[in-house]
Amino acid sequence: MSVAHVALPVPLPRTFDYLLPEGIPVKAGCRVRVPFGKQERIGIVVSVSERSELPLAELKPVAEALDSEPVFSSTVWRMLLWAADYYHHPIGDVLFHALPIMLRQGKPASAAPMWYWFATEQGQALDINSLKRSPKQQQALAALRQGKIWRYQVAELEFNDAALQALRGKGLAELACEAPAIIDWRTSFAVPGERLRLNTEQATAVGAIHSASDRFSAWLLAGITGSGKTEVYLSVLENVLAQGRQALVMVPEIGLTPQTIARFRQRFNAPVEVLHSGLNDSERLASWLKAKNGEAAIVIGTRSSLFTPFKDLGVIVIDEEHDSSYKQQEGWRYHARDLAVWRAHSEQIPIILGSATPALETLYNVRQRKYRELKLTKRAGNARPAQQHVLDLKGQQLQAGLSPALINRMRQHLQADNQVILFLNRRGFAPALLCHDCGWIAECPRCDSYYTLHQAQHHLRCHHCDSQRPIPRQCPSCGSTHLVPVGLGTEQLEQALAPMFPDVPISRIDRDTTSRKGALEQYLADVHRGGARILIGTQMLAKGHHFPDVTLVSLLDVDGALFSADFRSAERFAQLYTQVSGRAGRAGKQGEVILQTHHPEHPLLQTLLYKGYDAFAEQALAERQTMQLPPWTSHVLIRAEDHNNQQAPLFLQQLRNLLQASPLADDKLWVLGPVPALAPKRGGRWRWQILLQHPSRIRLQHIVSGTLALINTLPEARKVKWVLDVDPIEG
Repeated sequence: MSVAHVALPVPLPRTFDYLLPEGIPVKAGCRVRVPFGKQERIGIVVSVSERSELPLAELKPVAEALDSEPVFSSTVWRMLLWAADYYHHPIGDVLFHALPIMLRQGKPASAAPMWYWFATEQGQALDINSLKRSPKQQQALAALRQGKIWRYQVAELEFNDAALQALRGKGLAELACEAPAIIDWRTSFAVPGERLRLNTEQATAVGAIHSASDRFSAWLLAGITGSGKTEVYLSVLENVLAQGRQALVMVPEIGLTPQTIARFRQRFNAPVEVLHSGLNDSERLASWLKAKNGEAAIVIGTRSSLFTPFKDLGVIVIDEEHDSSYKQQEGWRYHARDLAVWRAHSEQIPIILGSATPALETLYNVRQRKYRELKLTKRAGNARPAQQHVLDLKGQQLQAGLSPALINRMRQHLQADNQVILFLNRRGFAPALLCHDCGWIAECPRCDSYYTLHQAQHHLRCHHCDSQRPIPRQCPSCGSTHLVPVGLGTEQLEQALAPMFPDVPISRIDRDTTSRKGALEQYLADVHRGGARILIGTQMLAKGHHFPDVTLVSLLDVDGALFSADFRSAERFAQLYTQVSGRAGRAGKQGEVILQTHHPEHPLLQTLLYKGYDAFAEQALAERQTMQLPPWTSHVLIRAEDHNNQQAPLFLQQLRNLLQASPLADDKLWVLGPVPALAPKRGGRWRWQILLQHPSRIRLQHIVSGTLALINTLPEARKVKWVLDVDPIEG
């Protein structure tokens, strides 16, 4: 008898064996219902064979096969199996993550049948006047005699569902259903209006991508803010759709792009489906099925749209490819951009990575000739670049982290009836300790990195070598006692600004204020109506929003980015700064960007301001090479949590010993830790981590795989909660 090896949504890195009764034909990728413990669970068949490691007599049979054909396309299936291996994540969790919720629950993988009302023979023969005492029923029957009425249309008619149900009770009307027809957009595909007018750079980019459309190619479309990347995407899609193929367009935070969706819908008379977290379960399944059966021409979505099956995918576009939201931060920590490149290679189609500020990993891949770069350098329209000013904060009297000069400029811009944006980028920045009078920063004597301030423990700690020291009472450089942690939060800033600008409406836009469905759109509409004059925000505000009245933009906690223990924070700051300075002053108004820092002479800051992002990226890549940091090396982070701050470090120390004892470990394997995480306590749990680094990604993968097989032999393994993050982006 055949054995089905079934993946279940449980946190175990293995499959479970079940007998396949005669007459239940299943293939890899089909869903089955199986007994598990005292209940039945939905599982996914990973493979079918004739053998099991357990005696066949001990195996339970599969209760029911839910599919006769796999629910995954062959490419997505291969990608998921590869990804479970690469990210060292339980296969069941990976496969279920990639399915719409209704399919995880065992609902049919087909479009919901369409229900309609029709008149029975008795209803057709009846004298209609016999219903004159029930005018609604009379109207309904008269309409049904003209032809069937779809259930969704009833709400638009003069009679209601109750009238139809009454007719049904009299045997005059009945309900029936049929499978929805698949509408083929290809037969009538045309682009309304005239073709987009492209400049020379845009036309060159479209031509290059089109010439490689029948095979895998990866393109970095690097264009300054406002240089018309969307026009290139639209023209490439026009070519792909004209061949009858489909397109996947991935965007970072979907709530931030109502404009993007509108542009795609207006451009093509072909179905555009949108996949995002605001959809309910049945809407999500419907969109997923339309892509699978070829009914959707374009799918626009956030990172999980990567797992959508397509009938004939022709191109993948990843807009704002540097954006950190493409990396999943909970559970299965995959990077959608990296997996999308894998998928494009597997499908043998082009992929376009678009950004004004490409990730250093992407620029590294261009250097390695894995990707090709296309540049857009001309700004659309006659927008002038913003004026840049750096304010030295040393010795200034600050109010809520704002210097007198900045407050003064804010008043001038507001009096001219313009809007002001204040940016704080507190997410992921580890606070450093700084002397406000001379700019001294607490630095580790053993490493080239800055101490991280741990307020709760009253000490400074190096996250590279784990040395620590008490917080000094005075500055060792100038003797001042004015030592301050770098950076403040959006909430404190909002509270402090209210009394300083009593008559000015202030709006705060960050994760906390926009978590409710539709909240972001509401805030943005308010900004566009001119409601809020001062906007306080995190990086969410920098992404693709067009604010015509904003003429002053200020980045407040520059030092937090330049002196962080997280080696990626300078790159994130440079991306934020470049995106933000593109936001100040569009539509004919001169914009101004002000940076506040205690270190105006910082080399990366100077390069960024006076030579631009490309020069900064070159310099940052060279620094990373010197320090042997990614992308020149590979990282795997293992984090453990406990309730008493004892078992997690002990478990990680035991794990470190295991890793270093691995027969594959060589002198190039570098293990840092156990050290406390940058946010050492979350939700009442203490968090510790170790970081593994190796110049060979493959070698590191093998070391980790071999060690994970032994992890359950560790005495502390069952006492802590631990997670593994391959290619982590947060330290």
